[in-house]
Amino acid sequence: MKWIKANADVVRLLLLFFVMTSFIVSNHKPTIYIIGDSTVRNTNRPQCGWGEMIGEFFDSTQINISNQAMAGRSTRTFIKEKRWDKVMSTLTEGDYVIMQFGHNEGSKPDTSRGGYRGVLRGTGDETVSLTWMDSSVEVVHTYGWYLKKFIRDAKSKGARPIICSMIPRNQFADGKVKRANNDFGKWAKEIAESEGVFFIDLNAITADKYDLLGPDQVKNLFHGDHTHTNVDGAKINAASVVQGIRNLSNELPLVNYLKN
Repeated sequence: MKWIKANADVVRLLLLFFVMTSFIVSNHKPTIYIIGDSTVRNTNRPQCGWGEMIGEFFDSTQINISNQAMAGRSTRTFIKEKRWDKVMSTLTEGDYVIMQFGHNEGSKPDTSRGGYRGVLRGTGDETVSLTWMDSSVEVVHTYGWYLKKFIRDAKSKGARPIICSMIPRNQFADGKVKRANNDFGKWAKEIAESEGVFFIDLNAITADKYDLLGPDQVKNLFHGDHTHTNVDGAKINAASVVQGIRNLSNELPLVNYLKN
């Protein structure tokens, strides 16, 4: 009888454990991790990145936002400086990763001050090896390769990756803002499709808004140059990201955390 009672106690403890564990899992508060460059996070006021404004659109009682973007970084340097490792160390199942890069990748990759951020163009598997002054060797990949690394790493943690094309610059030609649909925006979309992840054409969504506003009004959304938005410009881009999320509402559960 004592044996039966002892086993019954074990069963009850196991049931209690499973109930408590399932309760904890079901009440996990997800986090949106945002990675990118100064157009996403910029502490050099009055410049401002859209990742700093997007929290206004979400219910903070239901979801956290961790903006890990850093000014001046490319896909290559974000990984090289172990900023991506930091994200991966806390990323868990049910979280989201929104990535937007492209503004700092364009230079030819080399070890000079002008080329230390550059990546190879396109989405292929080409590489170039660079030897630094300390004799260390760095293998540089394509823009698409780095995006694939972010995606596959995030998936390995059970998180949902979302790629955004880069925000448009304040550059107009013939009354229309220049778009990134022939290079970094195009490659971002191709990688999202090939990897089967969500894509928000942030470049196109905001460019459509800029075209309607016109160059005279758009210049008031930037500060200091044609790349970095002020707070008002950041809010427009954050709203564009949210618009992209809503466009994916039938597929992307993230829409459920938006304020009505």
